[in-house]
Amino acid sequence: MDYIIDAKSKRLGRVASEIAVILQGKKNPHYNPRLAGEGTVTVKNVDQLQFSGGKETKKIYYRHTGYMGHLKETKLKEMFEKSPAKVLQLAVERMLPKNFLRAKRMRRLIIEK
Repeated sequence: MDYIIDAKSKRLGRVASEIAVILQGKKNPHYNPRLAGEGTVTVKNVDQLQFSGGKETKKIYYRHTGYMGHLKETKLKEMFEKSPAKVLQLAVERMLPKNFLRAKRMRRLIIEK
């Protein structure tokens, strides 16, 4: 099944958890945890997502370059201004189970601007 989600004036976590459930196939009556699922999710108006609790300044994304002491940090506000789709993609990816099916499920997520 194809799902279309309008993210306009919705909270990031609520949208991400709804997408994660669909990508796992839990809305399908033939749900099987060992299968990747069948639902495709298209998200629109990602640039109009909202955040609660001051997350724009408090939430920090970390990445490491591989060199000693090169831990880079980016605040949610900076990352959202640069790429709102990346923020939603990271939120959904981190809500999915950490197994070999995660990459297959993430391929069925389409983010439109």
